[in-house]
Amino acid sequence: MRASVPAPHSPVSPEQAKWFAEQVHPHEARLRGYLRHQFPSVDTDDVVQESYLRLLRTHGASRITSAKTYLFSIARNTALTLFRRRRQLYSEVPVNELPDWLVLDGGPDAAEAANCRLRLALVADAVDALPPRCREIMVLALVDGLGAIAIAEKLAL
Repeated sequence: MRASVPAPHSPVSPEQAKWFAEQVHPHEARLRGYLRHQFPSVDTDDVVQESYLRLLRTHGASRITSAKTYLFSIARNTALTLFRRRRQLYSEVPVNELPDWLVLDGGPDAAEAANCRLRLALVADAVDALPPRCREIMVLALVDGLGAIAIAEKLAL
């Protein structure tokens, strides 16, 4: 996929388009080869496009003596930035090989969690099946965490 003249946020003047076509675009094939060789894990199309945009912005603000040198410098810096960002987001070490202190979740696994939910549902069904006064006592004990004496005092038993 070959990139054409990029479309920056502001329109490109005819003078910039001519400069780009004569001074920058002829180096695209060599730039792509350089990027593929030096940064094989970085998306070449993204780097080339971003480099063109930065080059056009700079060309409008200042005079560039060597478009090729400046283009390759911008592309190298852009690729390095993308490469560093990618290395920070991803780890080559599989999660199951990380030390225990790096694992964030120390809670129950999926089977334990499902078992707990099932047991809780069974207890809730059993409490619902009790007569009203017994159910009230069980709710005070199980939900509110009250002991026998506190329940007896609360219910005046």
